[in-house]
Amino acid sequence: MKDTSLSVATPNPSLTSGKQKLALAVAGLGVLLLLIAWASGHAFSPLLLLLTSLGLMSAGVWLFVREEYLRRPEGIKNNGVWFKSLSARGVWGWLAAIVLTGFYTVLYFFPEGWLGGLTQVFDPLSRGLRKMPADKWFVYGSLYTFSILALGVKFIYKYRHNRYQLLRTVSVMFFQLGFAYLIPAFLQLMQQPEYYFTYFWPLKDYYGSPSAVRYYGSATSISVYFIVFSALMTFVATPVLTYFFGKRWYCSWVCGCGGLAETAGDPFRHLSDKSLRAWRIERWMIHSVLVAVVLLTGLLWLNSWQKGGVLGSFSQTYSTVYGYLIGMAFSGVVGVGFYPLMGSRVWCRFGCPMAAILGIFQKKKSKFRITTNGGQCISCGNCSTYCEMGIDVRHYAQRGQDVVRASCVGCGICAAVCPRGVLRLEGASADVGQRTQATRTVHIKLEDVKIL
Repeated sequence: MKDTSLSVATPNPSLTSGKQKLALAVAGLGVLLLLIAWASGHAFSPLLLLLTSLGLMSAGVWLFVREEYLRRPEGIKNNGVWFKSLSARGVWGWLAAIVLTGFYTVLYFFPEGWLGGLTQVFDPLSRGLRKMPADKWFVYGSLYTFSILALGVKFIYKYRHNRYQLLRTVSVMFFQLGFAYLIPAFLQLMQQPEYYFTYFWPLKDYYGSPSAVRYYGSATSISVYFIVFSALMTFVATPVLTYFFGKRWYCSWVCGCGGLAETAGDPFRHLSDKSLRAWRIERWMIHSVLVAVVLLTGLLWLNSWQKGGVLGSFSQTYSTVYGYLIGMAFSGVVGVGFYPLMGSRVWCRFGCPMAAILGIFQKKKSKFRITTNGGQCISCGNCSTYCEMGIDVRHYAQRGQDVVRASCVGCGICAAVCPRGVLRLEGASADVGQRTQATRTVHIKLEDVKIL
């Protein structure tokens, strides 16, 4: 008997073509070569192995990009993200999370020798850039920079029709390669102290400590200016730039953490929790970390002034615990390792003290906002789905309210994926505080009209 019942169409789970599978295999082979060198503890022909591995990974990314984006019409392709195992917390997603978490755990908490094979692979590059043998932090920095550059190219082609996305992606690639990788290496080559110009206090808590001031202030004639630069960026540039541009000037254009989240983490941005419960947890956690680093810095300076006479042993223990729990476990192991499970901005959203300070400025005193046109909103939900910071943008769009959340990093993806052009990233003529007061005045006048 013929079945006449209604059937529900199910999406095709096979979302990758044969050429894309070949591209993934090529890139995977490059990763496998590094894993073999790591597991063996010895790299045969390190320079050849390094060039081959990075070449295969680059070729794999390029082949995938050609098939996914260049052979199809322009437009953002997020097809089937909830049906792919990697981007839907499936088996491959969990496996990726385990591998990333394991790598970061070994990197931060295990001795240098545990990465011996990888260190040998990158030794020719280190000697060429710094005239120094490679260590695990050079390996990490090299892989980090390569990831942002290679997957930044993928991001550029995916959003190639959107000028804002192109500019900010080129920006994070430029700052990571130049200011967070090549310039620190050049400083070491010139016998200067290593310094990262894209990180400031409180994100880089060491740069605000008495130890950093003593070290950079006395190391060389040039390094004293590093302290001046750090202080100016923290206390002058941060409030001024945030007033005019919001926190996006740093979180989406400069920061290396944000750069990795936007490039390598792009396939996972829809996994961020948009619930009110997550929002409450986010506010408590990020501001707690900010309070913790402010107390740490204040305690270290107090002890320096009193020559360790005030809670000297406690301050050292506190500093060590903060470094392990926040600086390593939270920002590194969880911050990157949980991309495939919680989205690409876990650290930026729940823990980064720099993001907390920028968010306070953005919420209270900034011209930046995302404006909405509620009359054009069709409630498709794309904006909320692809907000990596877990903001329910649709809630604001439906009501025609400006998005002025402290957590917003101004990535602009919500506006890019909106099919109706409802959302716009803008700099208002007045700051948030003045706009809030004006809104209250309008509401009071409307109440007067109702009374009359």
